[in-house]
Amino acid sequence: MAQHACKHFAHLHPVTPSARGCEECLKMGSSWVHLRMCLVCGHVGCCDSSPNKHATKHFHDTKHPIIRSVEPGESWAWCFVDEVVEELQQ
Repeated sequence: MAQHACKHFAHLHPVTPSARGCEECLKMGSSWVHLRMCLVCGHVGCCDSSPNKHATKHFHDTKHPIIRSVEPGESWAWCFVDEVVEELQQ
């Protein structure tokens, strides 16, 4: 098993994306730049380059620590708590 720079990665399990785009932006008719998925519950939110920053808002609301990029060709995850980027196996 790979060593991770933070303890939160050890507690992950498979999740299903909550939507095919940013869940909140779809409801409000807004747009986004890039998508991120919570690796605790599957919530899909927009990145911090997007006007609404829903992925970060989801972390502040829930304290779920890890998101991953769901952009094609990207395989990284970010821990908000430890401020660590991890490469994920595809």
